[in-house]
This record gives sequence, C-alpha cells and structure tokens, in this order.
Amino acid sequence: MIKILSALTVSTFIASALFILPSFAPPVEAKPALAKGDRLVSGVIGTNCAKQTWPNYSASCLRGGAGIREARLIHARG
Repeated sequence: MIKILSALTVSTFIASALFILPSFAPPVEAKPALAKGDRLVSGVIGTNCAKQTWPNYSASCLRGGAGIREARLIHARG
C-alpha cells in the first residue's frame, strides 16, 4: 500500500511540474525575416522537364533521356 501511495505522490509531483515549470520560461518573441541574401543559391535542374505538368510529360523526361534499358534476370538459388 505504501508503494502505491509513494508512486502516486511522485507521479503527482511530476505532473504538476510539467504544468507549472513552463510558466517560468521567457516569452517567445517574433524576429524579422532575414534578407534574401542569406539563402543558398538553387540551380535549375533539367531544362524543359521542369515546365511540363502531369500527365503531359514527354518520354525523355520520364526515362531521364538514357533510353530503354534491358531488365536483368536474377535467379534464386535453392
């Protein structure tokens, strides 16, 4: 019975600490946005494929321009 009461007491203190301690934290302040110069330079990937929309993709954009590759046959040894 004592173990149950002590476990209940400890869990009550922990639960109350979870609700009380965040009230002591400093308030959050919004900061202004930084200038656009701090962003990484993003290069354009692909030439004309980026301008196409689904489902109207050309075959060269779907296959990567490498053409059709033969499928490999894999045997399971058993």
